[in-house]
Amino acid sequence: MSDRRFNVFAIAQAGRLQYEAVILAATLRASDPGFSGRLVFGEPQPGPLWPDDPRIDAALRDLLADRFGAEIVPIPTRHFGAAYPQGNKIEGLAALPEGEPFLFLDTDTAVIGALSAVPFDVHRPTASMRREGTWPKPTLYGPGIAEIWGALYRRFGLDFDSSHDLTQPANHWERYLYFNAGWFCGPCPHRFGARFLEIALTIRDDPPEEMLCQPLDPWLDQVALPLAIHALGGGRPGPELAGMDGDVTCHYRMLPLLYARESDRAVAAVERAVAPNPVKKLLKAWEPARRMIYQGRGHKARALFDQAALPAREEPIRRALRQAGLWIR
Repeated sequence: MSDRRFNVFAIAQAGRLQYEAVILAATLRASDPGFSGRLVFGEPQPGPLWPDDPRIDAALRDLLADRFGAEIVPIPTRHFGAAYPQGNKIEGLAALPEGEPFLFLDTDTAVIGALSAVPFDVHRPTASMRREGTWPKPTLYGPGIAEIWGALYRRFGLDFDSSHDLTQPANHWERYLYFNAGWFCGPCPHRFGARFLEIALTIRDDPPEEMLCQPLDPWLDQVALPLAIHALGGGRPGPELAGMDGDVTCHYRMLPLLYARESDRAVAAVERAVAPNPVKKLLKAWEPARRMIYQGRGHKARALFDQAALPAREEPIRRALRQAGLWIR
């Protein structure tokens, strides 16, 4: 995508995501003023699958559109809704322009560098490798990781062996194609979304026997994503995309985690982008932003950790933040 415009897509709805959408939009415009693609937020619409109205508050909608040039497009929810809100990213791809390259970002992402300079390959779908071995969770008597993934590849008529990372040992989770669904990209959102949706619904409604004991909430999108990417000729990102989850984007997930474990660059980029009064006025209505960013508790959280020696897993970080009264969400 380095030689073509591409569209950035994220989900925004009432509650936490609408405020994270402001941070995403603000950091994109501040860190990459030359970005020439469209910034699109998919907004789920009221209906039988949403008992509470999921639409964005009017003042935040105006801020996103008027200050940051974001487009807000409706997502008619037919398959997931409030029972599995991660499904918004799957269904929402159909709302993007057909045939135009896209980059999906989870809303809890800050852009901290020149996104438009990242040399994406428009013909090869890929996704984030910033993940842990969260799925599958083999039981004592099997089936093992290879059997579970192999059954899924067979279900969709895909070549399992060609997806392996042969530098990793058999039955180690990193040998098998597994992504964080926090970012993914492809050449056509309609084609990608249709395959992603087909695979996700099949896994949810008619899983192979080998995975009947495996949890799918909240992992369904991350189980379906590598299968969709492999089916469309994609795979693991190359070193040219190291800026994703690096010097260009930061998937911070929760504001306490931004301060606890992310780079000085990421913290500074967020604070700088949300400092203007029109942004601050609305963002401080959200308790995590008010307390962590504007009241300075984020830096108290940061002081709890040695940035050069962070725990390898997230849970010890969360536990330390809770103990200090700084786990604010």
